[in-house]
Amino acid sequence: MVFWRKKKNAGAQEREEQDDELLHHKTDPALEPATEYDAEIDEAAKARLNKSEDDIIEELIETPVPDHTPEQDSVEAEELGDHSNEGGWLSRLTKGLSKSSNKLGQNITDVFTKRKLDADALEELEDILITADIGPKTSAKMVADFSENRFDKEIERGEVQKALAEQITDMLTPVAVPLNIEEAETKPFVMLVCGVNGAGKTTTIGKLAYEYHMKQHKKVMIAAGDTFRAAAVEQLDVWAQRAHVPLVKKDIGADSAAVAYEAIEKAKAENVDLLMIDTAGRLQNKANLMEELAKMIRVIKKQDETAPHAVVLVLDSTTGQNAHSQVQHFKDVVDVTGLVVTKLDGSAKGGVVVSLAEQFGLPIHAVGVGEKIEDLSPFSAKDFAKALMGS
Repeated sequence: MVFWRKKKNAGAQEREEQDDELLHHKTDPALEPATEYDAEIDEAAKARLNKSEDDIIEELIETPVPDHTPEQDSVEAEELGDHSNEGGWLSRLTKGLSKSSNKLGQNITDVFTKRKLDADALEELEDILITADIGPKTSAKMVADFSENRFDKEIERGEVQKALAEQITDMLTPVAVPLNIEEAETKPFVMLVCGVNGAGKTTTIGKLAYEYHMKQHKKVMIAAGDTFRAAAVEQLDVWAQRAHVPLVKKDIGADSAAVAYEAIEKAKAENVDLLMIDTAGRLQNKANLMEELAKMIRVIKKQDETAPHAVVLVLDSTTGQNAHSQVQHFKDVVDVTGLVVTKLDGSAKGGVVVSLAEQFGLPIHAVGVGEKIEDLSPFSAKDFAKALMGS
């Protein structure tokens, strides 16, 4: 075994020598190993080598400026420009409701293409409206009204959309009521903001604060009444900073009613116009949490018998018909005075706004179609109906 290993090593060594002869001819000069040494550089040379970019630029007679083409100038101007109101609210609403309107429009196209408005077509139209979360009862009413004077006639998609948009406008007009903070006899106008976790309560409070403080120049304050979740307080703090308004908060686990009481005291002392109080947003069917909400209202009334002046319920449109049960649960505990519907840009269920209006008749103060601070606007029945139907 030892002899075999030696022979194997000798063979490998012989091959290495042959490879070396191929790479290095015997007439090539021998390679010397590299020698490391420190070059002697005087102090003046070292100073020149160690100059910073700023030092070099300062020594120049004219500071160099990178070439900038007209195209780059226009791009930069576009990026730095103010786009907050670009396209207007109707444009943003139409874009936000595109998922709902595209689905409705395509389904209507599939049914109504040079076709008579017969019983079968009406039944299919009712199904289309139900799938858009307009609800069975409201859909049936709309179809019944729509069929009058049109039955057994050819009809185009555009006519259907226009007629439905007019119907929806009529149904939504009574509930399109803006929030009026001037109604309170004394300051502040106290608004309690309710809703389940994830509905968009925090962002809605931040956007409303921005609207009233930055645009309407009102003195606004926010209170972090959801003391159960650290994330809720932290997120509300971020939105308060964005809107440049003060935030009243306590430690996690503190009594939310105590937060509300302290916030009203502070708001009175500082002559605040609008105080918005966030509330806990766990599942609406938890009796103890609903009782805490009722307790908060009792404590608020000790400061001002007329408060809260508004109890706004924030609803996530992506939950569809589940929004109805949320409204009912909260109405059983507090006097809900109005709704804000959020996340219409992320759902094809925009029709839930119509069914909510028909079933509860509660004022819809605003709708949200995005995460940007400007993406919340007072509710307009006509604009919403046109955007929903893509007309």
